[in-house]
Amino acid sequence: MIVIKLGGSLVAANTLLHCLNRIEQQYQGRAVVIVTGGGVFADQVRVLQQQWGFDDDSAHAMAILAMQQMAWLVQGLKTDFVLAHSVSAIQQSSPPKIFIWSPDINELNHAGIPATWDITSDSLAAWLAKTLLADELILIKSAAIDESLSLVQLAERGIIDNAFCEYVTNATFDIRVLNQQNL
Repeated sequence: MIVIKLGGSLVAANTLLHCLNRIEQQYQGRAVVIVTGGGVFADQVRVLQQQWGFDDDSAHAMAILAMQQMAWLVQGLKTDFVLAHSVSAIQQSSPPKIFIWSPDINELNHAGIPATWDITSDSLAAWLAKTLLADELILIKSAAIDESLSLVQLAERGIIDNAFCEYVTNATFDIRVLNQQNL
């Protein structure tokens, strides 16, 4: 199984559909789970939290809803992809399909995922890859990626989130961070 995290910025870069088409072409007949970033929806949550000063628990729930909105966007673009609302829905399905993960806030809370902006869809994709015993985790970004940089250096530059390295400690899957053009 491969988990592919698509950065929310791919919408603003107008490359989301291109990336989805590439995934469909390259991974036909394989088990793939797409994790979407929250994109413009999550950006709005950040703005509203600054404006109104509500707590991180509320912002976290709203950011998960942003990921769900992006998952529905992807499903609307690729109707053959299967929307999955839980880990068990992915695990129990066969034959191999391309899933779009629409994370459940209760499942994440039960797993002990903290409500902090240090944890974004990058870390949630890593958590999902570990939970599913994936073979590979691929993060697709709109930002330029210097392949000589370590994950720690990518986190320091804000390319991946601050908690990602912690979530992939002792990972048994391969990890790649790619620019959208290299998918």
